[in-house]
Amino acid sequence: MKIKPGINDVLWMATGAVALLACILVVWHFHSDATPAAQLAFKARRADLVGRMQLDLVSASEAEKSAVLAITDQDSQAFADQARADSEKVEQARRELDELLATGGTPSEKDLLAQFTTAFAEFQRIDKELLALAVKNTNLKAYSLAFGPAAIALKEMDAALARFTTDDAQVMRFADNARIAAWRLLALLPPHIAEEDEKKEDEIEVAIATEDAQVRKNLEALAKFSNDSTLATARYAEFSKLKTQIIALSRENTNVRSLSISLHQKRKVMWVCQDALSALQQAILAEPIAGITYGTPVNPR
Repeated sequence: MKIKPGINDVLWMATGAVALLACILVVWHFHSDATPAAQLAFKARRADLVGRMQLDLVSASEAEKSAVLAITDQDSQAFADQARADSEKVEQARRELDELLATGGTPSEKDLLAQFTTAFAEFQRIDKELLALAVKNTNLKAYSLAFGPAAIALKEMDAALARFTTDDAQVMRFADNARIAAWRLLALLPPHIAEEDEKKEDEIEVAIATEDAQVRKNLEALAKFSNDSTLATARYAEFSKLKTQIIALSRENTNVRSLSISLHQKRKVMWVCQDALSALQQAILAEPIAGITYGTPVNPR
């Protein structure tokens, strides 16, 4: 006597068949992915991403250095934008590689990428500060004012005092002393612009103030004897305004600070990033794939 299966039995058998088919498909899928060709393609994809990260990282670093060394705001900004764009390419590749390693990377590779991620975060932090400074070019602007308009104003003051003539030796000393102190003051500006240490800048400003006091003292004394010093006084007033601007720009020290950061902090973190990527590249390439060798036949005759 045959017993016909009921509807519930049929449903259970159908469900079991679907589950079995699903298991077979999953096994087949992973077996397919485990073929040497698939493993080799997976390796190549990861190695390519690391290689791109290395190249873009170098490109970002070179663009940053160009931004620091550029002599115009326009060039500095263009190189800074390029550095940020290259850095973003590195980040995009890093995220893609992180996803790949999450599904098929070794613990060593994941650890190396984590090391790079930490170093690269510091790389980006430093770049944010560095590039913001580089595009301001305050030291270059200070130099431009010191050797341009400020020097011209002082030269015109000197010329006005040089034309001053009198038989009174004391009056002539006032003129000469004003000229000498003014040129000494101008000579103090470039060292101030180049100086990185704030305490040393303070010391230079004390010397500048001393020379400025001498110029003003002698011009005031000279004015009591002759109106011919009016032009010299006007030119020195013009110079004094420029001097204030120069010192303010010099105090910002954006070129000096950005160069210092680039040569020290940035260079160190760059080495850490590149070392982590190099180690990661080697780890990926060293992964063994069954049936595939590099340079040595499987069954040499």
